[in-house]
Amino acid sequence: VQLQAFGGGLVQAGGSLRVSCAASGGSFSSYVMGWFRQAPGKEREFVAAISTSGSITYYADSVKGRFTIARDNAKNTVYLQMNNLKPEDTAVYYCAATRGLIRRTEGGYGYWGQGTLVTVSS
Repeated sequence: VQLQAFGGGLVQAGGSLRVSCAASGGSFSSYVMGWFRQAPGKEREFVAAISTSGSITYYADSVKGRFTIARDNAKNTVYLQMNNLKPEDTAVYYCAATRGLIRRTEGGYGYWGQGTLVTVSS
């Protein structure tokens, strides 16, 4: 499966942004999807993940209550709605896909998109 993330941009602190990830070349509904991010000078970290049906979601503690992951299997797309953004949310956001169980570690995902940059100004 090929993944392409888009929708990043510049937003003020407290604002909202939705990033999307379009999948092609595979059976999207059979993949668990995840979002990760990498801030400048830091390692890539888990943000959120969603089950194949969308009924189960997991979030990093740092984004819980502010971010929402969702998917539309008919459109082969996964979304990350980000509200109440903070400067520390500034990062390149990557979508990833895997089969089987929901995973929260980078090594558990075999397919990655190219990333989209989100910059939150203070």
